[in-house]
Amino acid sequence: MSPDTSTLQEWVGRIHEVEDVVTSRLLASFGATLGDYAAQTAEGAAAPGLHWCLTPDIADRRELGPDGHPAKGGFLPPVPLPRRMWAASDVRFLAPIRSGDRIRRRSTLTGIEEKQGRTGPLTFVTVRHDIANDAGPVIKEDQTIVYRAAGATAATPASPGTPPPAASHERWVDVDPVLLFRYSALTFNGHRIHYDAPYATMVEGYTGLVIHGPLQATLLLNFATVVFGSSPRRFSFRGVHPATRPQRLLLSATSPGNDGMALEVRSADGHVTVKATAQW
Repeated sequence: MSPDTSTLQEWVGRIHEVEDVVTSRLLASFGATLGDYAAQTAEGAAAPGLHWCLTPDIADRRELGPDGHPAKGGFLPPVPLPRRMWAASDVRFLAPIRSGDRIRRRSTLTGIEEKQGRTGPLTFVTVRHDIANDAGPVIKEDQTIVYRAAGATAATPASPGTPPPAASHERWVDVDPVLLFRYSALTFNGHRIHYDAPYATMVEGYTGLVIHGPLQATLLLNFATVVFGSSPRRFSFRGVHPATRPQRLLLSATSPGNDGMALEVRSADGHVTVKATAQW
């Protein structure tokens, strides 16, 4: 049954505010999690992607749904579709984040849209995040969350087709369960698909543990920073296909042009899992 979006529209315009502090421990933990994949930054400055580890939504264990996420119906609407994924983000970097910064995130639910996908009904929820420190705005992000029907992610994927020619810049990244666990801990992400293999395979229908979309985006963002020599002012990514199981991912980037740099992640079986663009 399709969700009743007329009722869900009542959630549009809702606002949620959270505060956090950029501690030296968080910076060290983030750097240790990324290891050699982190871009070098000035002393005290955060590596690209740290903002996704700040101001997490913290819910009591009694307030969690069966998937490990906070139960719907608070800030996020009670979409009746059970499977939730981070589908895409468009991020504008306005100022650096540094050690000791007090961070405030103001999130506004800006849109809810129902669509029909290849595997069934989809509901897209868009949230604008305005992130600031004491000096002013540092990041603006439009995040898209997609909800799917149960079993939708188990659909047989299309063939990856002919392998593309080698990109201007490439990097292999080894992803194992420890990296997935550490990233879930850094972001306070309780979604069980990233650390609970029986749940991921038997309940949500994946072929193994799911590699976080924002983790793949963080790897691409740091890769783009290394290739160009500085952090981009704008970075957009979208999930194309789930990346599962411990494996080696291939990051690739074109040489930057007038339209910026095109980036993507490919899984070991040749599927593109994330596409992104970076602009300076």
